[in-house]
Amino acid sequence: MSRRTRDAIVVGGGVVGAACALALADAGLEVTLVEGREPAGWQPQQPDLRVYAFAPDNAQLLRTLGVWPSVLAARACAYRRMRVWDAAGGDELQFDADRLGREQLGWIVENDLLVDRLWAALPAAGVQLCCPARVEALEQDADGVRLRLDDGRRLEATLAVAADGADSTLRRLAGLEVSRQDYGQRGVVAYIDTEQDNQATAWQRFLVSGPLAVLPAGTHRSSIVWTLPDAEAERVLALDEPAFNASLTRAFAGRLGAMTLASRRAAFPLRRQLAQAYVAGRVLTLGDAAHVVHPLAGQGVNLGLRDVAALHAQVLRAQQRRQDWSSPERLQRWARERRSDNTVSAYGLDAINTIFSNDEMHLTLARGRALGCAGKLPPLVSALWKRAAGL
Repeated sequence: MSRRTRDAIVVGGGVVGAACALALADAGLEVTLVEGREPAGWQPQQPDLRVYAFAPDNAQLLRTLGVWPSVLAARACAYRRMRVWDAAGGDELQFDADRLGREQLGWIVENDLLVDRLWAALPAAGVQLCCPARVEALEQDADGVRLRLDDGRRLEATLAVAADGADSTLRRLAGLEVSRQDYGQRGVVAYIDTEQDNQATAWQRFLVSGPLAVLPAGTHRSSIVWTLPDAEAERVLALDEPAFNASLTRAFAGRLGAMTLASRRAAFPLRRQLAQAYVAGRVLTLGDAAHVVHPLAGQGVNLGLRDVAALHAQVLRAQQRRQDWSSPERLQRWARERRSDNTVSAYGLDAINTIFSNDEMHLTLARGRALGCAGKLPPLVSALWKRAAGL
């Protein structure tokens, strides 16, 4: 039995939850992290299929938390260019680090590596771990929250943070409802080798069936996220390797020459899911527990870490002003800011997916031309990239 009151309890130890625990500890709070199972650990010889296009603002957040150097030292593939085009025709939309005055546009990083390095930093930050443990019950009042865990422990805190994923238990216990839209699509993921150098470029080709992203993981090694309708994803996963390689190479129009599988394949269902509110009393929700978006622009984990960065900044501002960091007014201010940004991003990605995953004639004629026109306007290119990069 543990009844000592903490400042914050973070439920969920994935990338966003672990980063939130570290960020609140960095602000001087006493933090407990609750996670159902201990991470397996990063295996350098077995790259994680789940990768992120990590944005510069979130790299800075992890640098502030003392984690980013160890991620870079392990394995993070910088990309310097992005090229986006429509299979139906038209010019490309291109982003180039040199033209934007950057050393790189971002990094491709494995989920397991990020979790491994974040967890390694928890003890030194003073974060108390309850693992393995899951939340079973929640009570709260104006002064704080009380959680009962499945191992019998009871925790008390000023604030509880739901960072336990799209099917969040804590969010449900707090009564925070969500709206869902199933896309009827799956993201097929794998590592591949390409005949030609991928040029440190993140590539995306829009097909009627959905976007195909090819992300650099080495000179000739790439990670793919191939969005397909459910039935087509099942068919592609069932193909033998030569047939899969041929189908993938064809879908990418042979842009990097022949493509060959370099790992197992997997697929995950795609949906949009948005919490209707981010705060219920002394419980707030962030990351996938608050918002799930289409992966076509790689914004999922980036949006979640921006939730964390905004919360971190708000706590620090309150402390500098000798004000209550957990006041309902401050929590609601954070919620309004992040819900607005995340909702705009979610519906924007939804619109892009709808427009480009479509064989309607007028859209087909217009969209490639629109990409090309956007690419010819440097201020627009810069604004689009800054939005994606969180700058």
